[in-house]
Amino acid sequence: MSLQDTEHGRAFARPLFADLAGDIDVSFEFFPPKTEKMNQALWQSIETLAPLAPKFVSVTYGAGGSTRDRTHATVARIARETPLTAAAHLTCVDASRGEIDDVAREYWDAGVRHIVALRGDPPRQGERFAAHPDGYDCAASLVEGLKKVADFEISVAAYPEVHPESGDARACLDNLKRKIDAGASQAISQFFFAPETFLRFRDAAAAHGIDTPIVPGILPVSNFAQTKTFAAMNGADLPGWLERLFEGLDDLQDARKLVAATVAAELCRRLYAGGVRQFHFYTLNRAELSYAICHMLGLRAGASPVPARLESAAA
Repeated sequence: MSLQDTEHGRAFARPLFADLAGDIDVSFEFFPPKTEKMNQALWQSIETLAPLAPKFVSVTYGAGGSTRDRTHATVARIARETPLTAAAHLTCVDASRGEIDDVAREYWDAGVRHIVALRGDPPRQGERFAAHPDGYDCAASLVEGLKKVADFEISVAAYPEVHPESGDARACLDNLKRKIDAGASQAISQFFFAPETFLRFRDAAAAHGIDTPIVPGILPVSNFAQTKTFAAMNGADLPGWLERLFEGLDDLQDARKLVAATVAAELCRRLYAGGVRQFHFYTLNRAELSYAICHMLGLRAGASPVPARLESAAA
């Protein structure tokens, strides 16, 4: 087989985004809004992204459960008022097993069948995680407990660049394997900025006996300072070339968006060349960048828009 007959060959023999098949699945992550203005921005983003028919959309859970009520309200509304599959984040932090199980039952009763199960961040930055005396002590035990509550589909986190609290890459893989063995059906990776980072991790996970899907998490960088903070918390490498790309763009919002979309789209294109066909976008409640990247990958909007009642609520 010649180089031009391979996906890698085609990627370099013609424009990167020329006539891609659109044979990908996507999912989108949102966070619960704090204000009415943020609420309108969230629902406008959902309205924009819904026609791309994502596999699911998830809603995050604040450190220490600080957004529990807002997360529940947002997830329940998505499940109730849109054609989308809603997934709720749940963590182990500052809650007993009984309290977490009760939240899970409320989600099940609201029609939510997908949970993103995470150990979670401590409520105060800089502290180390400490399990609640009567709580789940790690994500694997949370997964096991949730499967006893109901037959949820469960996603868990994966760390291609090693979680800051893990000793090494093998320890990270061991922990991921425990979560999968406890009942998780897929993993979603922390964001990263080099395609080989994910592809090597995917291959290492397979060699470690992990055969469930691992979906790359994609973060379009709309705010570099914010991304730098996220990276420091999660152990993600923030390359110098990326920081230099955003220098001088603080007051040029449209230029920042163009740079962000270009960088993230190229990352996704190279992952696609490596066989990836599913992507999870950390949207930060902004639709345009994620939509543009999906479009460049060949994905087109279908004929099932968000219902009019939601459109009017977002107006």
